[in-house]
Amino acid sequence: MRVILDTNILINREDDRVIADNVQNLMRIISETNTVSLIHPVSITDIRKDKNEERKRKMLSKIAAYPSIEAPPDFRKDREFITKIGEREATKNQIDNDILYSIYRNAVDFLISEDKGIHRKAEKLGIQNRVLTIDQAIQLIGKTSERKKLLSPPALRRTPTHNLNLKDSFFDSLRFGYPEFDDWMKKVSAKGRECWAYFREDGSIGALLIFKQEDEHIDCDTQITKMKRLKICTLKVDETGHRIGELLIKISSEYAVKNRLQEMFITHFTTGSDDALVKLISEYGFIRQGSNSRGEEVFLKSLQPDGVLCSDLSPLEIAKRYYPSYYDGQGVNKFIIPIRKEYHSRLFTDFSGRQTTLLEFSGEFIIEGNTIKKAYLCHSKSKLIEPGDVVIFYQSRDLKQLTHIGIVEMVKHFQAGNKKEIQDLLVKRTAYSDKELTFHASKPSLVLFFTQHFCLPCPVDYKDLVKIGAIKGQPQSITRISHEKYLDIKRRCSIDEHFTIDKAKVC
Repeated sequence: MRVILDTNILINREDDRVIADNVQNLMRIISETNTVSLIHPVSITDIRKDKNEERKRKMLSKIAAYPSIEAPPDFRKDREFITKIGEREATKNQIDNDILYSIYRNAVDFLISEDKGIHRKAEKLGIQNRVLTIDQAIQLIGKTSERKKLLSPPALRRTPTHNLNLKDSFFDSLRFGYPEFDDWMKKVSAKGRECWAYFREDGSIGALLIFKQEDEHIDCDTQITKMKRLKICTLKVDETGHRIGELLIKISSEYAVKNRLQEMFITHFTTGSDDALVKLISEYGFIRQGSNSRGEEVFLKSLQPDGVLCSDLSPLEIAKRYYPSYYDGQGVNKFIIPIRKEYHSRLFTDFSGRQTTLLEFSGEFIIEGNTIKKAYLCHSKSKLIEPGDVVIFYQSRDLKQLTHIGIVEMVKHFQAGNKKEIQDLLVKRTAYSDKELTFHASKPSLVLFFTQHFCLPCPVDYKDLVKIGAIKGQPQSITRISHEKYLDIKRRCSIDEHFTIDKAKVC
């Protein structure tokens, strides 16, 4: 995120007065979230007007530490901008106009200012949501900070590595392939590194994930460009039947997305053609690059095409290769899918508004909530949905919000009475009770298999959906929306466009 600090914020922070609490909080949050704070070159011009020479000298020396916006656009050449603010205003307070124009032209994301005149002009320009007071900026950037934090799903424990029992037999196979394993664990524990672990009822370890950001050359017999990546140091699953491996891939991908990392990699001693780990990671876009000096195979995954031509890839292939990125251009349809609270709670255990059950706290896994690949069952007769289409789930009844987005993998239609066939198809993805299956099988049914790509950072509620014309009333069945309405929803949801792919952008 890039923000411009208005001159009055700079003066409040950098002069010799006691700094206000909210300014201190703002600068702390900016620092913690790696938000880029910039100044407009005209702010320096503004400070140079100060008649107090000593104060001016100090301020100019301090502000030199802030980077300036690069080649700022000039509002004087834009008649539309001038018309909106008015000819008279265009000739007054030109410093304010220059700063506002950088927001108007999307040179930065937000302007932080306490100047009421600037806020009034922002309303005329229709950019009032991007011109923030200090308190508004603290709230917005603070939420961004919270979204960067990874939560441990129920029944997985996020814990410092020093809490792991290294005498657990779980680690025996890791030591066999990596004799220095104990020394390595001592080092990562001393650094305070965390892990995600699943503990069985007897306290033994059933699954483990350890990763870190790395900015080094990858040891590989084929050349791989140096860049900042997520290295999956340890990914091991002994506990079967809960799809924990899929959940750990999901956690790793979520971390990479929230930290703007474009690639992940893992090294592994492959045991043969039926190697379970290779099967798992290959399903989500990890591709073998070669071998390292230890003889391990190196698997690399890209989360963004980064200019790679993908015109020959189908939307499904894009979703798999670059997961959790997905194709959302005009080549696929978009649908809103209503889902009742009880099913939403089972499918989307990562939703922040969801209440965790007591059984989950005691270690129970809701299997369909762990998976990336999920299934949705309904009585819709729609024949429009196809593999590759975008589906956005709307939690009906109490929340009345769009909460998750996914990509359709497969569509199956069933005539009434095919309970056994539906049950066999769903057994690995969604657990329906016998009573629920009997109900659904009593009528023609539709089963959608889809991959969950994002829990929406900013859920969109019913009122906003009606306001933008995406729906006319409470969605009762699968509803197709236009590409333009989807783009509006996408903007309101704050989905990071670095991880959505329109072939026109990358070809």
